[in-house]
This record gives sequence, structure tokens and C-alpha cells, in this order.
Amino acid sequence: MTLPATLEKLAVIGNGIIGHGIAQIFAMARVPVILIGRNENSLAQAREKIRASLAQFVAHELLTADAAQAALERVTLSTQLRDARAAQMVIEAVTENLALKHDIFEQLDALCPPPTILASSSGQPASNLVNKVARRERVIATHFWYPPQLIPLVEVCAGPETAPAVTDWVCAQLRAANKEPVILNREIPGFIGNRLQFALLREAWALWASGAASAEAIDAVVRNSFGRRLAITGPIESADVGGLDTFDAFAAFLFPELDTRRAPPEKIQELTRQGRRGLPNGQGVYDWSQRDGAALLEARMQELFRHLKRDLAARAK
Repeated sequence: MTLPATLEKLAVIGNGIIGHGIAQIFAMARVPVILIGRNENSLAQAREKIRASLAQFVAHELLTADAAQAALERVTLSTQLRDARAAQMVIEAVTENLALKHDIFEQLDALCPPPTILASSSGQPASNLVNKVARRERVIATHFWYPPQLIPLVEVCAGPETAPAVTDWVCAQLRAANKEPVILNREIPGFIGNRLQFALLREAWALWASGAASAEAIDAVVRNSFGRRLAITGPIESADVGGLDTFDAFAAFLFPELDTRRAPPEKIQELTRQGRRGLPNGQGVYDWSQRDGAALLEARMQELFRHLKRDLAARAK
């Protein structure tokens, strides 16, 4: 298929925690953005979140005040899906409601003339989104991680009907916006990151539910050991560095002992039945009334900024 010559304008559908972050990413990369939401009030809130996030970039000396203001001015707000027609790429970032996504992609397919690229920021494979789409060759998954303006990774996964050239074009636009795209060779549920994240979570929950260790001990083990290494060497690199034969032998011993259940432990399900949502309402596995959740989130944010500074410095060399 024919590809857009350049990315002169991006449209983002959805102004929630992922959508406004994606808008900020491309606005900082000097791409005009149309941020499309359901109502003017939520869009105004999204704009203020972008403003606050840009202020953090200024405070961390990653942007000048003038550059932050210019980025904010590149974001146009709209409640009309038809305004996406002006964009060369549209990124859907609405809630995980598959019926809603089907309707949005159906409308975008009718509204946006080729060669506009239609992408989804969710964890849904492209093939799950094209039920009502005629021009399926231009639909692709671009899975951003929260918070997208601070996490460099974007998992890019073409569907079986996506034109191969679309993947390369999308990755080029992401790299130009200082993101780190990773291409999946085929569609798999959860893509790469969530499969790895939930494999670890399954074992962590199983250890806690079985009484093998406290939640505090399990989290401390991850934070204070291999969690520190993983930012430098991924799991496959770490096994090679440590000696593949050694890891192969230990895996043969340990794999039969790892949790393989197909559902969360009953203790976790019971907590959720009780309405314990974790930090959002103060009770989860932890009692958050006894923990400073705001300080924990702030520490995580500062660490993400530290990594982002390192990434940008490496690119500047």
C-alpha cells in the first residue's frame, strides 16, 4: 500500500492516562496533535495533565520552558471524531471495551482516506480490531506502556492482514519521537511485556498465597536483586551472561516447581471479591493506610526520569 510521505499531524482518540501521554510524546517531537475525547471537560483535564507533565520535564532539565509551551500549543482538542481526517496517523487509546474499539475503527476506516495509518495503543492484537474495517492493511497495534511519556518501549505488532511496509513506517515515526519500538514477529495474546510481567506476578502471588513468604519479603527480593540488573540486562541476556549451561541446568531443576495455575490464587480472588482494590481504595494485599503510597509513586516517577535522562544522553552521543 502507499504510505504517508511524512507525519505532519497525529490524531489520538481517547484522552485518558495513555492518550494524553501519547499526545505529549508527539507534541514534544514537534508533531501537531489532535486529541479527541468525549467531552470538553475531560479534554480540559487532559490538557492540564499534559501541562503538568511538561512542567516536570522542565524541572528535570529535559525541556526548556519555551519548548514545553510550544509542545502544549501543538495539541488541539476536539470532541469530533471526523477531525481525525486531517492526520496521517491515528492512534486509538480508549478504554478496554472491544465493542467500542470496533465502532471507532469502523468510523476511522470510513473517515480517514488512505494512506492514513490506523493504530491502537492497547494490548489488543490488530486482528481483534478489524471486524468492521474494510482497509485492514493499514491497521497495526502500537502498545504503549504507562506512563507513555516516560517509558520508552512501544510494542509494534502487525496483524496478518497488515501491509509489511506499515510496520517500518510506524517504527520510524516512533523513533523520531524518541521512543524505542520493538517488533513482534507474530500476534500473541498480551504481546511480550505483559506476558513477562504476569509470569512474574503469577509466581509472586503464588508464593504469598502459599505462605512461603510475606508480600514485603517477595517485593524486597525483586527490588534488591535481579530487579536492579534487569534495567541493564534482560532475562535472556542475563542467562547468557551468567552461563547458559548453568541456567539450563538450574531451570531443569526449578521449572517443575514453578506455579502453573490457570487462574489467580483463591486468596487474591477473595480479596477482590471483598472490594479490596489495592492503592486506589487503600486495601489490597497491603494495608495502604499504613503505607505512603504517594511517596512510593513519586519515587517511581523520579526513577523513570533518571532512566529517561540516561536514554536521551545516550542518543545525543
